Amino acid sequence: MIVVRDPILQPISITALRPTQMTVGMREMNQKRDHLRTHVAKKIGKYLGGHMIPVAVGPRERHYIIDHHHLALALHKEGLEHVLVSVVANLSTLQADAFWIVLDHHAWVHPYDAKGRRREFEDIPRSIIDLSDDPFRSLAGELRRAGGFAKDITPFSEFLWADFLRRRIKRKHLDDDFSDALVRALKLAKSGEADFMPGWCGPSSDQ
Repeated sequence: MIVVRDPILQPISITALRPTQMTVGMREMNQKRDHLRTHVAKKIGKYLGGHMIPVAVGPRERHYIIDHHHLALALHKEGLEHVLVSVVANLSTLQADAFWIVLDHHAWVHPYDAKGRRREFEDIPRSIIDLSDDPFRSLAGELRRAGGFAKDITPFSEFLWADFLRRRIKRKHLDDDFSDALVRALKLAKSGEADFMPGWCGPSSDQ
């Protein structure tokens, strides 16, 4: 039985948080660092109170992040040691294999590597500091902010867009000229080629 708890008010060590995905967009994470440093440095306590990290409690009472991996890593990089968490589900009584299956069915885990390949749950890093970079995840995040697609409730929608772009834009192009790759991504996002994607906002068929 899943028991939803109230937010935990005592601080949790950021490095003790367990990720439920394998990658982040490091470019996007660094943008969050800039935001934290520039806009909220003097009010960090208030900011953290309004941006608690959602977690599922797993075996051995470990806290698994189910969202906001970029934020958690950005906070760590900026020197913060603790965050407040909000427990979405207490699954601490489950065995490890059952725990991951439950997370998978709730779409609370995304075991895909930086090449978009699904991996075993055991391949997911045990700390956020070991997350690897997926540049296409950064491109997808920038694409959404540029109006390429709408925010959507589909779980891991930006990772879906990252995989869509990965299959159509060469990594070298992205590495050499991010701005030009974004222009290409915007064209792709507005095309009929992307009409099956979450948050697609291209031209309708009757236009």
